[in-house]
Amino acid sequence: MSGKFLLDTNVVIAFLAGELAIRQLLAEAEDVFVPIIALGELYFGARKSGQVEKNLTRINEFVINCSILVCDTDTAREYGIIKNTLRAKGRPIPENDIWIAAVAKQHGLTLVTRNLHFSEIQSLNIETR
Repeated sequence: MSGKFLLDTNVVIAFLAGELAIRQLLAEAEDVFVPIIALGELYFGARKSGQVEKNLTRINEFVINCSILVCDTDTAREYGIIKNTLRAKGRPIPENDIWIAAVAKQHGLTLVTRNLHFSEIQSLNIETR
């Protein structure tokens, strides 16, 4: 399947770990983006790991070849809609994941993730791996 993908943090970690299925999916993709929120989560994970410098280097090397999407006013609008809808349904998900979903919806991208809770978000295109 090819397309325009936004990567969730867990998919970037799988890519960095060399998982063949993820590498193959991304090699066939039309465009691949990483939300700034996921990048922050990756840097946090590296800082709390037992191999800080090694992991920071891997992330820095990965980022060189990435298109990073940042948040803006339109992202915030999407975030507000998503969070309120989840609140009304009584189905909260982690805050950072709401922001990641908002970036995906804003840009019309398919979110590649391993987190099933993203299915709670209406009209969000998801590819689970």
